[in-house]
Amino acid sequence: MKATIGGKLKGRKQRRHKETKLNLVSLMDIFTILVFFLLVNSSDVEVLQADKTIKLPDSTSTEKPETTTIVRVNGDQLLVGNRIVAKVADISAQDEQIKPLLDELKYLASRAEPLPEDKQSVGRPITILGDEEVPYALLKQIMNTCAAADYRDIDLAVTQTSAQDPAAPAAGQ
Repeated sequence: MKATIGGKLKGRKQRRHKETKLNLVSLMDIFTILVFFLLVNSSDVEVLQADKTIKLPDSTSTEKPETTTIVRVNGDQLLVGNRIVAKVADISAQDEQIKPLLDELKYLASRAEPLPEDKQSVGRPITILGDEEVPYALLKQIMNTCAAADYRDIDLAVTQTSAQDPAAPAAGQ
């Protein structure tokens, strides 16, 4: 049976206006891989408050710090959280404790919930971010002040580096 000219035109028209369908299988595969990638790579990231004025010392430590009260010290200022408590130039080297820091930490401790009995011997946790150029005497004053305010569980923040093989030659030799 021969198709008429009208039948041929109708067939061509139907082929041209055929609805295209979106193939979702490959798109779903991409998103599934992306979800697994993000889950695996974002699970162990710990970011402390960034402070461009502080260069942390390097360490090969693998322990991750808990989220706690943060004391930051750079060459100019001493901060608790984001609040400036003292200027480094105003801190007396003869004092064993830093009075403004002690007052701020006692205030924060009074606003926090009481420590459970099992944690009272250890004290409240605190993290100190100290620039690598900060003198040890100042760092010791800060730690003494934290201990006096019942913040005795002290962590020092560092930049994590990869561990070097002790058998490998040192860089530059």
